[in-house]
Amino acid sequence: MSNVTVIGTQWGDEGKGKIVDWLASRADIVVRFQGGHNAGHTLVVGDQVYKLSLLPSGLVRGKTGVIGNGVVVDPEALLAEIDRVSAQGLVVNPETLWVADNVPLILPLHVATDRAREAARGDRKIGTTGRGIGPAYEDKVARRAIRLCDLSEPETLDWKLDELLLHHNTLLAGLGAPTFTKQEILDHLAKLAPRVLPFACSVWERLDEARRAGRRILFEGAQAVMLDVDHGTYPFVTSSNTVAAVAASGSGVGPGTVGFVLGIAKAYTTRVGEGPFPSELFDQVGQDLGERGREFGTVTGRARRCGWFDAVLVRRAARVGGVSGIALTKLDVLDGFEEVKICVGYELDGEVITSFPSSPAAQARLKPVLESMPGWQETTFGARSWADLPAAAIKYIRRIEELIEAPVTLLSTSPERDDTILMRDPFED
Repeated sequence: MSNVTVIGTQWGDEGKGKIVDWLASRADIVVRFQGGHNAGHTLVVGDQVYKLSLLPSGLVRGKTGVIGNGVVVDPEALLAEIDRVSAQGLVVNPETLWVADNVPLILPLHVATDRAREAARGDRKIGTTGRGIGPAYEDKVARRAIRLCDLSEPETLDWKLDELLLHHNTLLAGLGAPTFTKQEILDHLAKLAPRVLPFACSVWERLDEARRAGRRILFEGAQAVMLDVDHGTYPFVTSSNTVAAVAASGSGVGPGTVGFVLGIAKAYTTRVGEGPFPSELFDQVGQDLGERGREFGTVTGRARRCGWFDAVLVRRAARVGGVSGIALTKLDVLDGFEEVKICVGYELDGEVITSFPSSPAAQARLKPVLESMPGWQETTFGARSWADLPAAAIKYIRRIEELIEAPVTLLSTSPERDDTILMRDPFED
């Protein structure tokens, strides 16, 4: 029996929510270990659609949900999300949801700083969601963050706010944006503290007890490896590490607890926001992929850029992310194409390369080297066994496995949780 860690291997939006929801039926506890409410998971359960940003997907399955110390939490957004899913019938209380008492908080000043800086960048925008995630992570590293546990200590909150306001007000004033008073922030937190503090606990200790008791833990990543602050398309990345190794440090467990690492990859590629995207399509095919796949961000509603599957990026993500197997999603979106293509390399200044360069200027000059394969006219939508798949679709999957050097262990053929083909059970690995 193994624990399982789920991470994205592209630029996010690969369908992690459905896969985590599907796996949660076999887990006891589901843990979010990094990111903030800039991540979004959409879960379709019968006629109910749940849109989650901070809450672990396992709550939909009636499992214990955990927000680990590696997450940055906007307490107002968290409570609003709890209210929303509670109205849909989910049970969310301090018994079903544990929030690490040492999570850094996102405050209104973080949101203001995030948006003011992005506006000041002009045509050099990074494409942030403007939700304060980056500035909150900066404060954590700079050792001036307000943490959840601080809300129970007025004297700690008092002196910490002085330092926080000195930094952010100076920056906001320099950018010509409105500044904040100490009382504004205190009043904001005073409203939220009584509702959010009951969820606070020593997550690391509870997870250790669960591990010793043999309970199955599912670690749920946000965003994806190509948005990792170290390994992604820097600076067009998120503000946290997204690789599987962070499941341990972001929840307070040892590295051996991470277990089987399941990487999620879409059968094509999408990206939201700015940054390099070598296999991006600007033609009717790219538009068709977006329309068929309903490619709009769960959190932002922004249209996603679409392109062919990039095997070079996913191979890199599988290696640095520690991926044991791949869950391939949205294969059905490719149904009906006369031919499908895979990016197998890049052309950079006239030379063909098979790895993704680190420097932004080189990334921007990449041109995709594409390999064509026959498409299939039959439908894969809703397939629940390997035998239901067209031969051409199987060949496409096998070619992806060869190129990314990792096995496809799970295949998703629709948003419905049971439309899934399992080749290898991660929990039994």
